[in-house]
Amino acid sequence: MDMDASDSAGLRVSSARPSEVADFIALTKPRILLLTTFTALCGMVLADGDNHIVLNVVSLLAVAMGAASAATFNMWYDRDIDRIMLRTRTRPVACGTIAPSDAFVFATTLLLLALALLGLAGGWGAALLLAGTAFFYAVFYTMVLKRRTVYNTVIGGVAGAAPPLIGWLAASPSSQASLVEPLLLCALIFLWTPPHSWALALLRRDDYTRARVPVLPVVCGEKKTRQQIFLYSLTLLPLSLAFALLGSASWVYSGIAFVLSLRFVFYAAMMHGKKTSLRAAGALFGFSIVYMILMVALRLVDQVAQQHGQGFSF
Repeated sequence: MDMDASDSAGLRVSSARPSEVADFIALTKPRILLLTTFTALCGMVLADGDNHIVLNVVSLLAVAMGAASAATFNMWYDRDIDRIMLRTRTRPVACGTIAPSDAFVFATTLLLLALALLGLAGGWGAALLLAGTAFFYAVFYTMVLKRRTVYNTVIGGVAGAAPPLIGWLAASPSSQASLVEPLLLCALIFLWTPPHSWALALLRRDDYTRARVPVLPVVCGEKKTRQQIFLYSLTLLPLSLAFALLGSASWVYSGIAFVLSLRFVFYAAMMHGKKTSLRAAGALFGFSIVYMILMVALRLVDQVAQQHGQGFSF
């Protein structure tokens, strides 16, 4: 391929240097990938299954590969708007360091390997759910929702919320543990996703406007977005206590989780009603990442402690 070659979207593809391993890693959205895998691990722990540890490790690797595949499909399809947006214009396919055809083959290979590995190690039920989740994100969200409806983030959040359930199924295909536990974690992630994403959309509103992506701040404005962020943040408070109300989490976990959720509401309230809320949006976006990592880590540690008969106490 020469320097003047273009892909089907009309974007110039550079061949100044061959694609490097780092470019392919970037395709997988590593930071999101790590969080996704971490939530799947928490789902595995909640299952308290009887799978061998090697099978669980292979299953977790498969979930990570499936998530990486979905992210790569997203970058492959979105290369035209990624080129327009300042935040995404250096992504490998958008800037031409990886050809679209190579990205597509990479994503397809990852997904096929992931499904085969997960089916063999964690059961075909988990593999089927992983396939559906990858399809939902790569096709339904990326190709349909993202460019057509303001509800893209809300509905698309289903894909990001699924890994705990996939992990739960993979840990023991015949687990007798209650489904309520992983579903609660899925619900927490699902309701966390819109305020997290909308805070970023507020910070990058000009980007989304140029790319004609109908995110909430572009379609409904800042005030409506701030209101929705605040309302969604309030839903995290009862969810942070739900595990304890079911009797499956310690009071220490519940207390810390409630304080973290209250802090989330505080950041959302700082945005609410302000004419200029970019600084507050940045603070909320940064904290939202820390919030989800800590919430999952707390639930994981608390569950492990209880499985060893010690509880989560000081």
